[in-house]
Amino acid sequence: MIPFFDITPAAPKICGITSYEDALRTIEAGAGALGFNFYSPSPRSIPVAGDISWITKLKADYQDIAFVAVVVNPGEELLNHLAKAACFDAIQFHGDESPEFCAKEGGKFVHWIKALRIRSQADLDVATSFKTPFLLLDAAVPGVYGGSGHTIDWGLAASFVKEYPERRIILAGGLAPGNVSSAVTAVIPHAVDVASGVESAPGIKDPVKVSAFISAALAG
Repeated sequence: MIPFFDITPAAPKICGITSYEDALRTIEAGAGALGFNFYSPSPRSIPVAGDISWITKLKADYQDIAFVAVVVNPGEELLNHLAKAACFDAIQFHGDESPEFCAKEGGKFVHWIKALRIRSQADLDVATSFKTPFLLLDAAVPGVYGGSGHTIDWGLAASFVKEYPERRIILAGGLAPGNVSSAVTAVIPHAVDVASGVESAPGIKDPVKVSAFISAALAG
């Protein structure tokens, strides 16, 4: 059992990890999940053709931490490559993928997560068509697939959590050490997710911010 998937509230997911050192410090700070971005336009991306043996080594050493591969409108080759690596517990679809595509390709992994960019209730209405308990609610910013630093409407998110208690909602979008406790209190999500809110520069995690974020999230 990996606690992140099975226990609510789960320890936070820290996304956009780009190095062994950042990953190790983040795990030691108490993260429940790490997100590794494979969307090349992102400043937090990991080269698809690059060496990911460091991720494989980390997974072998920390089997109770969830390792999540984040993709945006991925092709078959990338998905097969990530599945074959055998170091990811879940795939997170963060683009415009259809429910049918996610159900089919997500089956290559133990778990799959669908990220949704939320502007209004209409965006949330689409969420129920994805056949996974794990939905990540992120801010909707034109041309940006996550990591924007913008918050979503916590009231909308809270209403969704109450209406669909069987779903395990991961709250993202503009979270940081200073507001995550309030977000957790307002929404009561399964877990929270952060990328830019704990960085010293895009793709570089600030260990002080990471520790502060995790402590505040768990205290909230």
